[in-house]
Amino acid sequence: MAPGNSSPSTSSSSSSSSTTVRPSSSSSFTPSSRPPVSDLSFGPQTHPRPTASTPTLPSASGLPAIRRVEQIGRHIHTSPATMSNPQEFKQAPHKLLVIPGPIEVADDVLLANAHPSMSHVSPDFVPVLGDCIRMFRDCLLAPEAQPVITAGSGTLGWDHVAANVIEPGEEALVLNSGYFGDSFAECLEVYGSKVTQIKAPIGSKPSLQEVEAELKKKKYKVLTFTHVDTSTGVLSDAKGLGELVKRVSPETILVLDGVCSVASEEIRMDEWGIDVVLTASQKGLGCPPGLMLLAASKKAIKAFESRKTRPNSYYASWAKWIPVMKAYEAGTGAYFGTPPTNLLYALHASLTKITKKSPSIEERWAMHKAASDRIKNYVQKELGLDQLVQDGIKDGAHGMTAVRYPKGFKAADLLPRLVKRDVVFAAGLHKECKDEYFRIGAMGQVTVVEDAKNGQIDHLLKSLKEALEEAGYKK
Repeated sequence: MAPGNSSPSTSSSSSSSSTTVRPSSSSSFTPSSRPPVSDLSFGPQTHPRPTASTPTLPSASGLPAIRRVEQIGRHIHTSPATMSNPQEFKQAPHKLLVIPGPIEVADDVLLANAHPSMSHVSPDFVPVLGDCIRMFRDCLLAPEAQPVITAGSGTLGWDHVAANVIEPGEEALVLNSGYFGDSFAECLEVYGSKVTQIKAPIGSKPSLQEVEAELKKKKYKVLTFTHVDTSTGVLSDAKGLGELVKRVSPETILVLDGVCSVASEEIRMDEWGIDVVLTASQKGLGCPPGLMLLAASKKAIKAFESRKTRPNSYYASWAKWIPVMKAYEAGTGAYFGTPPTNLLYALHASLTKITKKSPSIEERWAMHKAASDRIKNYVQKELGLDQLVQDGIKDGAHGMTAVRYPKGFKAADLLPRLVKRDVVFAAGLHKECKDEYFRIGAMGQVTVVEDAKNGQIDHLLKSLKEALEEAGYKK
């Protein structure tokens, strides 16, 4: 049935980015219920706290600095001495963010991000980055890999691959299962690689048979694939590709784009023969955006060390970053570019939970699969909706689901109604069909691991059903 003529008064574009985080109407939290900004304590300090009589500095927008601090304070639902008693820190009520990244961030991770500013080479900070390097290996089950963690989005990982493990004029094979295959191919071409793509129809991935046939045609220096393409929700067969490359072209460097899969999908980097895994902080790792994380195998490092030309990037050069990573892991500060210290405190808090506490990383993978199956079965059986991936249970990602709109519906019929219910979904992304589907993200500590406690998955499914019914949909 076509959507009804009525529409919510809330205006919204098809993108989730237009929604701002603010206290929900059901919350008792108001600006007057928070402590005054002069009472907020963030641990030991020597600087005087601002008071009403503190001189203010005009900002570029004309808003005094003290007022800007107060505005930030409205998003903190806490009590004095938060840093010294982190159990008291709670985020202000806000819309439930269930897009395929950024995702909901746990309170303790968000609080870690508010750590006092630190020198990046101080004895207090050096072990934080060193621990992150070690724990990232554990996250990938890759004890021999060399991590690189820098400021940047996951996209920067493509530059690292293109600038370090392949040289201009060498052959790269890109397996394309959506928007991010196109983008990775473009990045490689910018750096001078000769790129061949195997493109799959929307909602599917290249078959292992197609890949094998192409690998037998000529020698490829690099083979890249997007483990989960965020634009389509397709999950590639990382294990199968690893086995195939070992058997057919063992000299080829196998690169896994894991921006939307690390910590939510099974990845056994060493066992499966994956040579490079690249990712970002804002998805399965459960941190705010801003960090690029990468791990390289000994084979990938050897390819880098055997280059005939120097890396054709300055900021993404392993000649610059690997010595820095080794120094931090050894307990000595080093410098090439300033690391984002606060984000690394947040990453440390999140990786500690993922790799050192219960549930284990293997148990987390199983929890994501169970949550994914639950969402996909509900969408198909209860709501009668199709997925962009033809067989979502078999071939779909376990941290997101791409769902086709009912016939006659579009983003404006559904997404604003979800926003009205304080739930944020994502619109379609693939350029060939972006108006035909929406995306649900369900990954990470808050939405998946703690779902039994907070019921977020039930809430998002209930909200989806109600929004569809309000729009006039009948199964």
